[in-house]
Amino acid sequence: MALNLFGDTSANDHLPPILEEELSDEQVLKEAHKLKAELKDKMLILGHHYQQDDVIGFADVKGDSLKLAQDAANIDVPYIVFCGVHFMAETADILTPPDKKVILPDLRAGCSMADMADRSQIDKAWGFLTTATTEKIVPVTYINCAATLKSFVGEKGGSICTSSNAEKIIDWALEEGEKLLFFPDQHLGRNTCFKMGIPLEDMVVYDPNKFNGGLTPEQVQKAKVILWYGYCSVHQGFTAEQVRNLKKERPEVKVIVHPECNFDVVQEAHEAGSTAYIINRVRELPAGSKIAIGTEINLVNRLNHEFPDKEIFSLSPYQCLCTTMYRVRPRWLLASFRAIKDDKPINIIKVDEVTARGARLALDKMLSLS
Repeated sequence: MALNLFGDTSANDHLPPILEEELSDEQVLKEAHKLKAELKDKMLILGHHYQQDDVIGFADVKGDSLKLAQDAANIDVPYIVFCGVHFMAETADILTPPDKKVILPDLRAGCSMADMADRSQIDKAWGFLTTATTEKIVPVTYINCAATLKSFVGEKGGSICTSSNAEKIIDWALEEGEKLLFFPDQHLGRNTCFKMGIPLEDMVVYDPNKFNGGLTPEQVQKAKVILWYGYCSVHQGFTAEQVRNLKKERPEVKVIVHPECNFDVVQEAHEAGSTAYIINRVRELPAGSKIAIGTEINLVNRLNHEFPDKEIFSLSPYQCLCTTMYRVRPRWLLASFRAIKDDKPINIIKVDEVTARGARLALDKMLSLS
């Protein structure tokens, strides 16, 4: 459930809350920074790495989705403004006390990967998979999903994972049971499992758009890993050909990619790792290093500016950007700040208690294992 800026969204949810006729871009930024200073004791602003510079400039804390949610849980302010996407704000709400209000500046800021699996599809898949085999299946969901999916995993004795701890969580799951159901990102699941020594022939893909996911009971019985068909649209913009061409033309360049990339991209790259891994590797590499990165363009550009002694650029010649993340803009931020100042907060993200209870079980499992 979320409280919306306009009430009836059918007519207005695609309009900026602060129109250009009211304030110019420059005036929006000026007022927003002024209100941020005035409200410093009432709100914390979280900024995901993929946000554009004019938004990330407002962030009190920057990071990936889990780090930001954990930071939110440890800060004693009544309002948390999450410059990210919907599932991130949900996670923050789950981890924070009930007296804190988590605000998503634009409710349309979603995640295409998270939208590729919903609770009814997962329930249906679980029904088929658990009747197709007598072996125990342990579900693991990537944190990039709706709270209802996190709750499913908690209810079924599974865990959540991030791209940083996926190997550790999957290792635990395969000690707990004989098979793994990993959703919603097939690529993180495949890349991690292969790195752990599980051959590709032991993995199958469940596609919810097909009858029984496109699988037979025999395929389920044979498989060790069942991967959901989902993927990150941003990381599909990188190709193995791009890596091969770069290695041929500029062999001095180190290629580092995110494990949400396709399997063949990860295999061709020199290194693969989470957003935190990429940032740390860039920091560790010596001055003069040349680094091509396969992840969202705003983070790549920011690293390039932060480390001028190194040549840092995107692996892809095209703009691989997260368009849904870009829905959070300064105009929406200003509307949120104004509402907080008036003690009439808007766009509150609130996960119902039943869903939150199951999701907390899964989050607690992940944190205890990590």
